[in-house]
Amino acid sequence: MAKAKKARGARTKIAPIYRKGEKDKLDRHWRGFFLDKLAETSNISAAASFAGINPSRAYKVRREEPEFARQWYAALVEGYEHLELETLRRLREGVPADGPKFDIANALRLLVMHRETVARERARIENADEASVLASLNAKLEAMRRNEQALATALEKDGVYRVEQSDAG
Repeated sequence: MAKAKKARGARTKIAPIYRKGEKDKLDRHWRGFFLDKLAETSNISAAASFAGINPSRAYKVRREEPEFARQWYAALVEGYEHLELETLRRLREGVPADGPKFDIANALRLLVMHRETVARERARIENADEASVLASLNAKLEAMRRNEQALATALEKDGVYRVEQSDAG
């Protein structure tokens, strides 16, 4: 049993900079490191390695925390946008012989494979933005209605009567 526990611990390499405190606990900032690297690479294993965690930990947190899951998908969308732009740049400029390797065919395949997922996530993000704008407008209208009602009540108390405009003209 001790051997299995040691082997399990050996797979999870947590860099010392991600640990803090006397009890050597995992720094809770790993999420930010993970999401930044995920947006940069679109690679969960690379992002987990960079953050000093096991990928299974990231998957578990994604299942348990809806906000982290939302940020995860937003990071993937950003990563695919980076890949689209880099692929487009390489198609326009070509791949320099002495530069870093870039497999355009595989990049295009990856973009095609995930096109539907990325489109769905972009639509969700845009809908969320539209929903928040609509909610903000509704809140402002409701505040205006309350202010108007308060003014009408105050005028009635002072004996000033408000003349209502008719819709006819």
